[in-house]
Amino acid sequence: MGQGRQTRNVQAYDGELGAAVARAQDGDEAAFATAYRIVQPGLLGYLRGFVGDDAEDVASDAWLEIARDLGRFKGDGAGFRGWTATIARHRALDHLRRQRARPRPGVIEQDVLDLPGPHSTHEQALESLSTERALELVRGLPQDQAEAVLLRVVVGLDGPAAARVLRKRPGAVRTAAHRGLKRLARQLGVAGETGGGVTDEAPRTLGESR
Repeated sequence: MGQGRQTRNVQAYDGELGAAVARAQDGDEAAFATAYRIVQPGLLGYLRGFVGDDAEDVASDAWLEIARDLGRFKGDGAGFRGWTATIARHRALDHLRRQRARPRPGVIEQDVLDLPGPHSTHEQALESLSTERALELVRGLPQDQAEAVLLRVVVGLDGPAAARVLRKRPGAVRTAAHRGLKRLARQLGVAGETGGGVTDEAPRTLGESR
């Protein structure tokens, strides 16, 4: 799939999501179910990479908050995905705190990154894996890299949206995602590790069949 076609598909998908959210805010329960169906797979994948087997419970807590505060949301479909990811992240962090767990610190790498590039060998490597295997590998990354990869590739947020969720600069998130995907490519023995990068365009999510 070409990058232009890929971006158009994501935009069309977010158009459907935005319309469903607007109807749900007017009290349409079927529309809320549609929004849930669109968002939940990526959100659950993100949480699985974050809290592992407790993802379903954390997602349930997140959706309770999403439903409660839906009337306060303002934005389009892409904005709704970012908003729900922010809520899910807060619930995941609360869950980790309750478990008295601490996120692993990021590892500072000294290599100079070549950013950006229109096609990423690293993303292609990740997408070639089953979702379960991919999330297992992502969980082995440093925390900042894992979150960046999960938000970009699993949830499908663009660079600025992922940066808003993480409260970081877009460049920092793009760099973390690039480093994480580079590590994954190395683990998989994928060639051409220096030829690609992570752009700020809307990425394809794992298992996407749109």
